[in-house]
Amino acid sequence: MEMPDKPTLPQIEPENIPLDIIYEDRDIIVINKQPGIITHPIPSHTSGTIVNAVLYHCTDLGGIGGILRPGIVHRLDKDTSGVMVIAKNDLAHQSLTKQFKDRLTEKTYICLVKGAVEKKEGNIEINIVRNPILRVRMTTTASQIGKPAMTNYKVVRQFDDIASLVLAYPKTGRTHQIRVHMKYIGHPLMGDEVYGRAKEDIIFGINRQMLHALSLSFYHPRTNERVKFIARIPTDFKQAIQSIHAFIAQKCKL
Repeated sequence: MEMPDKPTLPQIEPENIPLDIIYEDRDIIVINKQPGIITHPIPSHTSGTIVNAVLYHCTDLGGIGGILRPGIVHRLDKDTSGVMVIAKNDLAHQSLTKQFKDRLTEKTYICLVKGAVEKKEGNIEINIVRNPILRVRMTTTASQIGKPAMTNYKVVRQFDDIASLVLAYPKTGRTHQIRVHMKYIGHPLMGDEVYGRAKEDIIFGINRQMLHALSLSFYHPRTNERVKFIARIPTDFKQAIQSIHAFIAQKCKL
């Protein structure tokens, strides 16, 4: 009986994709990820990713962290923008991976959510599990089968009853955590096709979930000093806020 051939891993090629670099040294690259690009290749999608771009920019990453995810220690969803750190060597990869696992990193996100959030500050703590029917989605659960997830939040601005600008501080790192938690409290992210009613938000020029990783803090893997990096808010995010403002102003004139 012949044994089946082992599946071959795809070859990940460097690609000249622009990177918005916030900081770089011999150990790490910190970028402001643009929306619309996935973090690392998957078997069905091996090009046009952040990894392809980083391999072009940094030629000596090798297989740090694996063939498909060289240098990657955390990820942002395809349509989420903002600050990401990538390891350039084993020292950095091991240190950063452990910091994310041990929750030594501090993350702040900014998001536009639907409606007026009544409670201006709060803590959302409910387990998250993969949806058993729609596997691309996550969902909250009161049972113990899910993974513990906790997000603190603070409303920084309210736009009538249309939207709220919220700072979110995830204390855990579950898949889609902020998106799922904001939906759980009745205020899904604007533009979120998976957890919200995204088609309603096209009138504001919104065509992706309004979620941006604003800042990231961690211990530098070589110096052990606490460092913090901030990613400027992207143009489409600012334009969405301006469009909502204009809509409210027009409504008040009627």
